Amino acid sequence: MQIEAFSELFPLLMAANPETLEGLLSVAVEHEYPANRAVLMEDAWGNAVYFIVSGWVKVRRLSGSEADNVVTLAILGKGDFFGEMAILDESPRSTDVSALSSVKLISISAQRFIQTLFKDPQLHHRMLQLMVRRLRQTNIRFQLRHRPPAVKLANTLVALGENYGRESSNGAEIFNIPPKDLADVSDIGVEETSKIMEKLDSKGWIKIDQANQSMHLVNMKQLINLAGQV
Repeated sequence: MQIEAFSELFPLLMAANPETLEGLLSVAVEHEYPANRAVLMEDAWGNAVYFIVSGWVKVRRLSGSEADNVVTLAILGKGDFFGEMAILDESPRSTDVSALSSVKLISISAQRFIQTLFKDPQLHHRMLQLMVRRLRQTNIRFQLRHRPPAVKLANTLVALGENYGRESSNGAEIFNIPPKDLADVSDIGVEETSKIMEKLDSKGWIKIDQANQSMHLVNMKQLINLAGQV
């Protein structure tokens, strides 16, 4: 991957100087995983920072071996990263990362990333900005906890579309997230999620393309209006 492409793909790196980008690329390791494969196990947090080149992953909380005890905490797509908090926090993790679709990643060792972070003030500042943005998103989810399920789900769809959507003739295109994962992230029931998705589909606000495993947010304006009822 060229330095320019590396910088353009990841918002975190847009402010980094060329020497920083060159140094990170020189030690970057590429990974590819099929859908439903574990990408980062719970005992591996803190070893590296991972950048998503393509595809979709989910961060899950684990509380036992039963499937009912696994909850999806976040859904991340192309251009995002994960593992940055664990390199600064050595406490044990009860989360893992799993591929929703086929995914390509780049990893950079924790030691090298920390060294680089404190050598490049612009990168350090950008990291802090993105961490604050994630805290704001968490705060929004907290504010929504007593809102109707449709409002919660609309907020999730809008966030996915704005953060990771690919523009198409049918609106922002995202991965067709499974109902269970959408339900977990939106903090609503799976049955409620399926019913709301069917209603949004019947209204023409979204369009599911099962063949290509994609979802089109056809009427983003209406979804934003629904999500804005906070």
